[in-house]
Amino acid sequence: MRLIEWSISMSLAMSLGLCSHPSQLSPQPPPPIPTMQYQKQELSQAIVHVLRIPNHSRYTLHLDVVDGLQTVADFAQNTPNPVAVINGGYFDPANQLTTSYIRRGDKVLADPTQNSRLVDNPDLKAYLPKILNRSEFRQYQCGSEITHTITLYNQAIPPDCTLNYALGAGPQLLPQLTSQAEGFTDSVEGQVIRDAIGSRQPNARSAIGITGKGDVIWVLVEQQSATKPGLSLPELADFMRQQGAESALNLDGGSSSSLVYQDQVITGKRLRGEPLLRPVKSVLMVLENAPK
Repeated sequence: MRLIEWSISMSLAMSLGLCSHPSQLSPQPPPPIPTMQYQKQELSQAIVHVLRIPNHSRYTLHLDVVDGLQTVADFAQNTPNPVAVINGGYFDPANQLTTSYIRRGDKVLADPTQNSRLVDNPDLKAYLPKILNRSEFRQYQCGSEITHTITLYNQAIPPDCTLNYALGAGPQLLPQLTSQAEGFTDSVEGQVIRDAIGSRQPNARSAIGITGKGDVIWVLVEQQSATKPGLSLPELADFMRQQGAESALNLDGGSSSSLVYQDQVITGKRLRGEPLLRPVKSVLMVLENAPK
């Protein structure tokens, strides 16, 4: 009986305009479109620039590579309206050839096995299997979804996905540091006999990470002075974890570390107080897509 009385009361209220019919309710506004976030953080030993790229169709991460070398500023200038650019993988400045794989789909854009200074170097012969299987940042097309991952070069592509591109670098920083597994370091009886990128020393660094939500994080570490010498790889790994990354990859660092954001060029190193912008072989870019 109470249900009948309630229905009569509601009908009377609606007829008198005292409450709205469901069809007259205002539509809910769509959720806000996520935007990139930039932070400049001052640590005790370094200035760190952090760029967060949301996992959203508004943004696309793009790979670019050249036969020779060019600066991140040149990469940006040669691409229509890039939002941001960061340096990519390793190369040999002496011959301008790659020392890490770069692929787009099933095509190899940069092949380290074609670099004789790498593969014919007797000092590196024992490490070549590890060097040629270093970690890379991959972009997949899985149906209508674009995803990113960090994995070893020899890792198979997941079923029902195709490879858009892969950028080789290394070592992985997270979920664990893989310097020795990827041939960057070696030790005998606890004594370090090889450290190709000074992993335990502070330096300018570049890195890329992926959060649990699929957001991508770029990090550039500035080495400004003796009082701010930069970060070691273990310190960089800790920093990436603090930023929310679950997986992370070290990119080429030192004087290669460079970032373009909103037309500002940021470099990891300085020379006589001036930014040192070194030409590089490859970059990652953020492109902003037109609203759908």
